[in-house]
Formats: sequence, structure tokens, C-alpha cells
Amino acid sequence: MWKRWVQVIRQWAHHDGSRAPRIGLALGGGFARCLAHVGVLETLERERIPIHAIAGISSGAVIASGFASGKPLEEMISTGACTTFNSYARWTLSRMGLASNERMEPYLRNTMPVSRFEQMRIPLAVVATDLISGAPVVFRDRGDIIAPVRASCAYPGLFLPVEIDGRWLVDGAVSVNVPVQAVVEMGATHVIAVYLHSVNDNGIRPTNLFQVVSQCFAIMQDRMMVDWRRGAELVLEPEVAGYSWNDFERAPQIVEAGRRAAEAALPQIREWFRRPSRSAAPVRAIRIPRSA
Repeated sequence: MWKRWVQVIRQWAHHDGSRAPRIGLALGGGFARCLAHVGVLETLERERIPIHAIAGISSGAVIASGFASGKPLEEMISTGACTTFNSYARWTLSRMGLASNERMEPYLRNTMPVSRFEQMRIPLAVVATDLISGAPVVFRDRGDIIAPVRASCAYPGLFLPVEIDGRWLVDGAVSVNVPVQAVVEMGATHVIAVYLHSVNDNGIRPTNLFQVVSQCFAIMQDRMMVDWRRGAELVLEPEVAGYSWNDFERAPQIVEAGRRAAEAALPQIREWFRRPSRSAAPVRAIRIPRSA
């Protein structure tokens, strides 16, 4: 049913072929690898390509919230480079998880200019997952963003679930890899999805519980890509699989991976403004090797 609804909305949005595209950016998760999103944003901003809506899951929600709040991208890079696990989390004894991400609240409030959805400079959506039903839960329009971002980042098994309005919520990536549908619902006519591959395919075996869970999660996400990709006009895949989940000190290299992926996509994005109507061509995935 929802796929038909999306089709109807898109047909309405494109009834006038002269209408400029409304670009939505959908950001997937990836812990430190999400600094690649900043490289994508830098490139789009440098080329004066407007973003009309943005959505994020997991650490992609942190980047999306920071950008929508008006935080300068250079500050996002410097903040990311100084980030450690203790910046946003603490170990705890609980049957529900190994750590709490409650430290994310002061971390976000101290690093973002504003922290309510209605204060964002562009429409923002944050997606978490209902632990009971398994359904995605989308936060947008009104209210404080801190608890939804915490919930979206509550990686199952590692972080405790976050309770909001009586619902137990965990990482948004459990229900959807990249929040394409969320930006469509905010009026985007052309969606750029940014997916961060994290499967460790270099032959190195995991050495601890977190690496095992992380690898299993990454494999699962790679197998779940079909549905959300259908809703995007363009999928960017920065080459970040070789970086660890906590490689914050390698922020410049990760940001650069995002820049390269976005730069490779610029010809296609510019074509949208020359021919605003949605193309019938299949979605293109832009993936740039780090050695390029």
C-alpha cells in the first residue's frame, strides 16, 4: 500500500515538468564511518545544490540533525575527530545492553545551535525502530530531537533501548537501512541515498563480541537493500568499509571518501535541474574506491 502512495505523491510532484527538483538526502548509519556524510554535504554545499529535506538513522541521524540545525560542516569534522566512545556512552550493568548512550544528550545539546524539530533550518526526520513491533518510527515536525536521536543510535545488544512515549526503541537500521521513505514523505522529488558499506571482507576474523555483532549486522543490512533503493534516484556508496566503527581519529580520510562519492555523482545531479521530471532510468550507485 505504501509503495502505491509514494507513486501517487511523486506523480503529483512531477506534474509540471518545469518545476525545480526538491532534493532529499537520506543518510544511513555507520558509527565513525558516518563522517563520510559530511564529505557529501560539503560537496553539495560547495556546488550550491540545495537540500530541501534530510533524514538519518543511527549515527546518520546525528549528522542529519547537526546539518539541519545549522552547525557548520567544518565544526562537524573537528567535533567528529575529537569524539570517543566516552563522549556519548558509558558502560553499564544491565540485562538490556552493555552500555547507555545517555551521554549523547549533553553531547548533542553542546554541539548543536538548536535542538527542536520546528527550529531546524530544513525539514528533518529521525528514524528509530520499535523493539516490539519491528516497525520504523519516524520523528519529525515538532518536539525535541535529542531522545529520538538517542533512540535511533541505540545499537541493539550494545546500547540500552530508549523509551519514548511508552515505546521501547532501538537503532533505526534494524528496520530500514537508509531512510529514503522519510524524505519522500517530506516532499522530496529526487532522493540521494548515502549507504555506508561496513562488511569486513578483508579476511580478518573478528576478535571480540562487538566485532562479531557488528559484522553480522552489516551482512544483514547488505541483504536488505532492495526495497529502499527502489525509492532513490541516486545511491552514493563512499568506500568506507576499511575503517573501523570507532575510527574517529581518521576523520579527514573518511570525510574525503564522502567527497569523492559526491563529486562523481555531480553530473547526474546537475542533470536533474536541466530536466526536472523524474527519469525512467534505473537508480545509479556511485562507489569510488579509496585508491582512486
